[in-house]
Amino acid sequence: MDQESGSCEQVCGRKAPDALAKAALAYENPEFLNGPDGRLIRIVAEYMEPLARFRREQIQDTVVFFGSARFRGKEEADHELELLDNTGSTQAAPSSEQPASVPQIVEGTATELQRKRAVAAVEMARYYEDARRLSGMLTKWAKQIPSRRHRFVVTSGGGPGIMEAANRGAWEAGGKTIGLNIVLPFEQSPNCYITPSLNFEFHYFFMRKLWFAYLAKALVVFPGGFGTLDEMFEILTLAQTQKLAKKITVVIYGSDYWKKVFNLDALVDTGAISPKDIELFQYADTPEQAFEMLRHGLTQNYLLAEAASGKLSHTRKTADGEDLMAGWTVEDFLGPEMAKTSK
Repeated sequence: MDQESGSCEQVCGRKAPDALAKAALAYENPEFLNGPDGRLIRIVAEYMEPLARFRREQIQDTVVFFGSARFRGKEEADHELELLDNTGSTQAAPSSEQPASVPQIVEGTATELQRKRAVAAVEMARYYEDARRLSGMLTKWAKQIPSRRHRFVVTSGGGPGIMEAANRGAWEAGGKTIGLNIVLPFEQSPNCYITPSLNFEFHYFFMRKLWFAYLAKALVVFPGGFGTLDEMFEILTLAQTQKLAKKITVVIYGSDYWKKVFNLDALVDTGAISPKDIELFQYADTPEQAFEMLRHGLTQNYLLAEAASGKLSHTRKTADGEDLMAGWTVEDFLGPEMAKTSK
């Protein structure tokens, strides 16, 4: 204040406030970013950050594996099978829900639920090993495709069970593999077979679902529960309504399991779906059968057309500091079938 007006203390009769610290930048303000007003920014971040990483890691497209997270695989050491407490949880379920042991069955102390789950546990362990084998077969084949970007990268929900098996098979085959994890009320940790730079954690289910569908050229659905059904029917609905601006191969693995879970023929008989909607997917019961379906679909829908246009003539060339993606457009990265929206 100037001399004529006097100091603030003289005019106001109270002590001047202390000097203010600099205000936080909006994008560094956790109260704003984590509050309701920052929701749009968080949603956009769950789109842009994965996109940036996929570009950096040169991921062109994916094959998504869905399936149960509630069973552990058959371990080579002791073949111990244990049902998990919740989908994606690392904690075991209560003993009353665990599969019956041989002594319990012999002694007659096992409940009906435990006996049923003892049989199911053996079957689910087989599916774990089948997913692991199929993922390895697919990854070995995809690595041989001449491309400057990684093709048909095995992708899962990032958790245990079938998700772990898919990532594990790809890892064992020496390929990159993606895990799209989700924050849940109970503990869920990413499985150790995910490529570290392709390990994602989402808050919003719908953004996670977007990335399941966005780059996928094929889908493999192993036995699972509510989450698997939700994800499978969402993709089938997008294909049925022609909202996917691409062709997608859908393999439903384990016909005995799935035909007990749902009867799609009943939907046809009642007119709820068209008979041709059944052609949106195929059943497979062995890794070899599923692999041939995937290879045929991916080759017919993508590789042959790309070879004819010369897009497969590029090989991956890397150099220190070289950005192979520099100057690329969204269409260059995603391909014309992904850069547009189907109307």
